[in-house]
Amino acid sequence: MADVLPLVEARLCTALGEPDARAAVTFLGTDRIEVLRFRDDSREGAVVRYATLGMSAQPMADPTAMVADPVKGPRAELVLSVRAGIADTDKVLRSLAVLAASPQVEGLIVTPGASLDVGEPLWPGAPFTSVLVAEPGGLVEDLELDEPLDPVRFLPLLPMTPNEAAWKRVHGAQALQERWLTNGTDLRDPSRRSVPLE
Repeated sequence: MADVLPLVEARLCTALGEPDARAAVTFLGTDRIEVLRFRDDSREGAVVRYATLGMSAQPMADPTAMVADPVKGPRAELVLSVRAGIADTDKVLRSLAVLAASPQVEGLIVTPGASLDVGEPLWPGAPFTSVLVAEPGGLVEDLELDEPLDPVRFLPLLPMTPNEAAWKRVHGAQALQERWLTNGTDLRDPSRRSVPLE
């Protein structure tokens, strides 16, 4: 079976350019997770993107299955985009690695609409402890793999304040995203306040 990760890294570089930094984290009993940093200075206000590399090495397994299928199952990597120079967001590397390892550690299948919580600020002083998993395909296209492997999906992460996360649990991901859209929320602002939820 071909190693998936070089193909994943090539797809990330095609979509986002060459990474200007990378870090690796290994948790006990899990595969190594790398986080790559990409800078995008092409638009008004530089954007930094962080992408995991390693989550897609294994398919995500149904936690109720007796035996995990080593071949079939959804595969994904996580992508977080924030405005550069506003906060010390490089410390998000560990939080992203924790989230990327969660399918191996906790048996989660990460899908769009899900909430992922790290239980502490995503980076020092961040008003966010969790993220909403958004729909893939916008920034980085899915990576098709040879049959019978599922494609690798690149899932954008949208930081949520604790109030937004609680509101989302009651009203759902779609309602929160509509609230963000209605209020013109800049989801890349690493220091933004919670959207009005009344």
